[in-house]
Amino acid sequence: MTVPPSDRPTAVSVMDPVVAGQVLPAELRDRLAGHVRLAPGPVGAVFPAAFAEAEVLISGWGCPRLTADVLAKAPRLRAVVHAAGTVKGLVTDAVWERGIVVSSAADANAGPVAAYTLALVTLAARRTLTMAAGYGAGWPAFESRTGADGSTVGIVGASRIGRAVLAGLRRSDAGHRLLLSDPYVTDEQARRLGAERVGLAELCRRSAVVSVHAPLLPETTGLLDAGMLGLIPDGGVLVNTARGAIVDTEALTRECASGRLEAYLDVTDPEPLPPGHPLLSLPNVLVTPHIAGAQGSEVGRLGRYAVAEVERWAAGEPLLGEVTREALHRLA
Repeated sequence: MTVPPSDRPTAVSVMDPVVAGQVLPAELRDRLAGHVRLAPGPVGAVFPAAFAEAEVLISGWGCPRLTADVLAKAPRLRAVVHAAGTVKGLVTDAVWERGIVVSSAADANAGPVAAYTLALVTLAARRTLTMAAGYGAGWPAFESRTGADGSTVGIVGASRIGRAVLAGLRRSDAGHRLLLSDPYVTDEQARRLGAERVGLAELCRRSAVVSVHAPLLPETTGLLDAGMLGLIPDGGVLVNTARGAIVDTEALTRECASGRLEAYLDVTDPEPLPPGHPLLSLPNVLVTPHIAGAQGSEVGRLGRYAVAEVERWAAGEPLLGEVTREALHRLA
């Protein structure tokens, strides 16, 4: 049965206006209008007047943090649907204490990150940066070339992206040997993911390519320190599309400056790196400006996911992207 517009819950959309135009274009707003009364508003530190009546907040980049003071202005708020990835910078204890349900479009964002990572692993297996740096001196000798077939790839963290990367590597015809380090995964679960579960030190010792997919937590900050990086074999490669602080920047800089390791970094610590930082000029390091996640035309995925979540919420159905207070500490 169609719910009359006057009886539909009120929703507000608060995100950067440039982002909003791509995340929630007209066709998605029209879809929302069949389920909620959407009152789009300004962004930044200002919530629209309709926030006082809102039962649903559709948030995104640019939405202020939901502190107790902010939530006091929205006494009817029952759901937050985040049209982006992590909600760690958005939610506070006040959200959970109010019993507000929270959803994230992190699943929709995972696809682009996994695809980007798989591309980097392909480049890494061929030692692309080192080969490109030496091109001016002539073609590399045949015996110095490397390929992906049979290479060992170590995945640090069985997050949604880590699992997607494992799945992509399994589909490859390269016959990768896959290692996985994650304290929350059992040997049997790792086998079902197509990987061998090992400790981090063993993963580093055995991997030609180490790809980081763990969340940033107190226990993962600096996880790949000088000791761990030193275990990666000569000629090995580090790929990081997770969080920069998981890797010891100074230790990685030393390893790469020596020429022993290559690195493909979409995230750094600090972020961005200061001008003149050695990692920005080393020929065996590629630093990209946090572009692995949904970019440009891809951000429409986030909006479609968020709109589908609002539709499920309005119908009283479970949210596919629900984030719970208990799970938040383990998420990116």
